[in-house]
Amino acid sequence: MPLIAILDDEPDIRELIALNLKKSGFAVKEFAEAKSFFRYLDTALPDALVLDLMLPDLDGLEICKQLRAKTRTARLPVIMLTARAEETDKIIGLELGADDYLTKPFSPKELIARIKALLRRQEAPAEQKVLRIGKNIVLDPEKYEVLIDGAAVEMTGTEFKILQMLAEKKGIVFSRDKILDRLWGSEKAVFDRTVDVHIKHLREKMAKYAGYIKNVRGVGYKIEWP
Repeated sequence: MPLIAILDDEPDIRELIALNLKKSGFAVKEFAEAKSFFRYLDTALPDALVLDLMLPDLDGLEICKQLRAKTRTARLPVIMLTARAEETDKIIGLELGADDYLTKPFSPKELIARIKALLRRQEAPAEQKVLRIGKNIVLDPEKYEVLIDGAAVEMTGTEFKILQMLAEKKGIVFSRDKILDRLWGSEKAVFDRTVDVHIKHLREKMAKYAGYIKNVRGVGYKIEWP
């Protein structure tokens, strides 16, 4: 039974989310402030986190940033809840490592669908083969591991899936819509800039090999290497 952590200071929101998660077969752990959540992470790790942007003791963006900075929580799926509907705020959340977002008020059914989509992205079927990008990058879907120049590089589930998708078909251009469809499927309700932000993160982590991921203006992205 997947365990979902809820970090939100509004009791009514936590209760609403928890109730619907439990009805859908999830275990739930609730937190009203960041301090208790980080104490919990010292001894346990949830399968995903529903994170409110506005908290009394620490901003949700800063929480997300701290999670991504630690090896143990770098891949923790995070869906951010925000009352801010502006695209800029959503992009900032994605920039700091959120995998997905929902604006308040939200549909509990949509939240459950998004969480399920996030968890599916974490899955790595054993039959998938190891992929090589050039001579120096190795993707192992079974281990959910990326090695660059022999060193492991931490990636979120979303980043890994995008890189895997591109690497499976070298030189083939994937539109943003096609990438969104692959990741979110029927739950897709996100904007195209989501893909751009995750691609930006991928390039940063690929360092000197960032140029392998190419932007085809007006179309989408592809990956090529010597």
